[in-house]
Amino acid sequence: MQKIHEGNQAIGEAIIDSTNPDPKERNYKRAKLWEIGFFAANNSATNIFMFLMMNVAYYATGVAGLGTVIVSTLITASRIFDGFTDPIIGLWIDKTDGKFGKFRPFMLAGYLIMTVITLLLFFTTHQIPQQFRLVYFIVLYVIYIIGYTFQTACTKSGQSVITNDPKQRPIFSAFDISMTSLIFAGAGIYLSTYLVPKYGSFNSAELFYEFNLTFIAIAGILTFLAILGISSSDRTEYFGTGEPVKITFKDMWRILKGNRPLQMLIIAASTDKLGGQIAGNSIVMVMLFGIVIGDYALFGALAGITLIPSVLIALFGTGYASRMGTKKAYVVFTWLAIIVYTGILLLLTFGDPTTIRLGNWSFVSISFILLYVAGAGLRVLSGGLVIPMIPDVTDYETYKTGRYAPGVMGTIFSFVDKIVSSFAQTLIGLSLALIGFTEIFPDVGTPFSPEIKWITIALFIGVMIIAWIASLVAMKYYELDRTRMMEIQNELADRREAVQLKKQAEGF
Repeated sequence: MQKIHEGNQAIGEAIIDSTNPDPKERNYKRAKLWEIGFFAANNSATNIFMFLMMNVAYYATGVAGLGTVIVSTLITASRIFDGFTDPIIGLWIDKTDGKFGKFRPFMLAGYLIMTVITLLLFFTTHQIPQQFRLVYFIVLYVIYIIGYTFQTACTKSGQSVITNDPKQRPIFSAFDISMTSLIFAGAGIYLSTYLVPKYGSFNSAELFYEFNLTFIAIAGILTFLAILGISSSDRTEYFGTGEPVKITFKDMWRILKGNRPLQMLIIAASTDKLGGQIAGNSIVMVMLFGIVIGDYALFGALAGITLIPSVLIALFGTGYASRMGTKKAYVVFTWLAIIVYTGILLLLTFGDPTTIRLGNWSFVSISFILLYVAGAGLRVLSGGLVIPMIPDVTDYETYKTGRYAPGVMGTIFSFVDKIVSSFAQTLIGLSLALIGFTEIFPDVGTPFSPEIKWITIALFIGVMIIAWIASLVAMKYYELDRTRMMEIQNELADRREAVQLKKQAEGF
């Protein structure tokens, strides 16, 4: 509890310091605490849709009647296409500066597109004639991911205008991780203890009707809060140095080629994302809890149990990041995550997973629950700490070249991230096809087999450990620690001041 208190105290000190800066930290653009919290809801809104679409393979195979390998491959291909559209959308964001700002129009448009498309996808695909069903599914899915990019690109790029204070930026992660933990815990409980028991299995159109409508409503509320949170910052004077710089497609390659911190962050984040999407996939959760452990309801119960610890880990971790720097915090908590997941690996390998129950307080059961809860919080934290580093690499680009391109920076990041992480569903599909699941994915009623156990361990644990090792290697070459970012922000403050003086001298 003392460590948690220290983490909360560090966040509080960061907020206090940001209102009483020392002379070396003058001219930072700071945000009110509620503005940071509300804007973090933008990522939560897209996570709502992401959780919904993590289950689309069940709908496509069990309700719409499409094959497992075909669906997995199509989802991968669609995400690769999405990656190529990212730079175009990023450039569009950077060229936008109208009455409603740069980011808010894309946040609203993204939500509306995803709402319309998911309604069509889940309510109508299985009613389309069989010969047109696959094409219909592909078209809707492609449009959906464009809308998804509209909104997610603003999460990455909008942070650069909310605040540029190195002490405040990690606070975004405190809100983001807390809300993400609440969403995924609540969604897991909702799915495993309410929807699946109500409709009998995932192979139910009515299950997806209710699933979709509920999540659309929640995402709409979160999007409204996010737009409100960024409204006072989404103005021209907060864009870079305050002096417009034209960005072209050629600049995208120059940025990617010349920005070493961006390259390293892409490696760290994309491997984390790939591992996280595989490990957290609903199919993997069904295999782990429903087949290997033999109690799928435990998944929902643990989702609820992990909520408070995950929030406390997030508060402590982001407090540590505010005090010691985001890079250092990311490295420390990634190491902790590797240690915890190694412990889960040993338990599942040498222990009896079928003894893991909330009412059975054996060594294996207690150890698994404690490690699973800690691992869930650390996995979310290590991924969440990446997000405040994106505006850091954006500011580094402005510092180095004068180019302020938050949209392009965010979507270059997303481009590579999505190309890598898009293989999650395909890797799951191919892995299961190797052990005989070519037509339909394992469900809660699938009998246990050693092959399912080892595939589950590989997908839930193995890929995460490999991803975290890659992230640690990348961080060795990432220079933007807390001290370096303070130097960069002070230099950018000098440039903004010079631009303002120049405008005043010219009579603007």
